[in-house]
Amino acid sequence: QVQLVESGGGLVQEGGSLRLSCAASGGTFSSYFMGWFRQAPGKERLFVAAISRFAGATYYTDSVKGRFTISRDNAKNTVYLQMNSLKSEDTAVYYCSAGGRASRVISRLARDYDYWGRGTQVTVSS
Repeated sequence: QVQLVESGGGLVQEGGSLRLSCAASGGTFSSYFMGWFRQAPGKERLFVAAISRFAGATYYTDSVKGRFTISRDNAKNTVYLQMNSLKSEDTAVYYCSAGGRASRVISRLARDYDYWGRGTQVTVSS
């Protein structure tokens, strides 16, 4: 069983930056591809970014390309999401997720992820 704990959320003005972290425990971190999803109030949970097990591949949703960067440190069992040039529409609860399917290298689909954190709130004020 893998436990995921997000941190780094908060309140920031438009144009500002935040760095989210997700610390994993209880499993072999490098055996999981990792993802970030977000959920705004009253909306469904949506894909933001993903990274393969050894960071050879990354995916981003179109709205964050060029602004967000996902990375991981397997020695620290941590995945990061650097968010720059934040916009009010980035306001959401951000969730970290881990996927262990051997048939997947990386995924944009929530159903491919086995473990989820509790989320961290990001609020961007205009």
